[in-house]
Amino acid sequence: MLRVTQNLGQVNESAEDTLTLPFELRQKGRLRAVSDGGTELGLFLERGKVLMGGDKLVSECGRVFEVRAGVEPVITAHAPDWPSFARACYHLGNRHVTLEIGERWLRFAPDHVLEHLAEHLGLRLEHEQTPFNPESGAYHGHAHEH
Repeated sequence: MLRVTQNLGQVNESAEDTLTLPFELRQKGRLRAVSDGGTELGLFLERGKVLMGGDKLVSECGRVFEVRAGVEPVITAHAPDWPSFARACYHLGNRHVTLEIGERWLRFAPDHVLEHLAEHLGLRLEHEQTPFNPESGAYHGHAHEH
């Protein structure tokens, strides 16, 4: 098993293999996985940093792997107008829901309560199988001075 210990982020580095993971696993700093080429990997990365599609990971022996966001079940909610979109962002954000945000659309993990709320707010729902790339959050990756 190769030990992957470094995330170079979104650099222009060629990779010899890829690692496709759903969002739930891209949130973990410690993980056993198998690359798309069949290499067994042990990820020992900085905790609290979500792996993004396109990130380059480096093993202890120098092999480079590119992260890909895996296809998974999601709900994409389309708003008919900007006020409905803003209202949906407010209500779902107030519940600390992990969201991917596009132009008048929101994407979240399937949840019947959230689906009902989104429909109640006037959004049209689609059940899809697609990569999930939610927002990283207000404080993720920012330095704070005290």
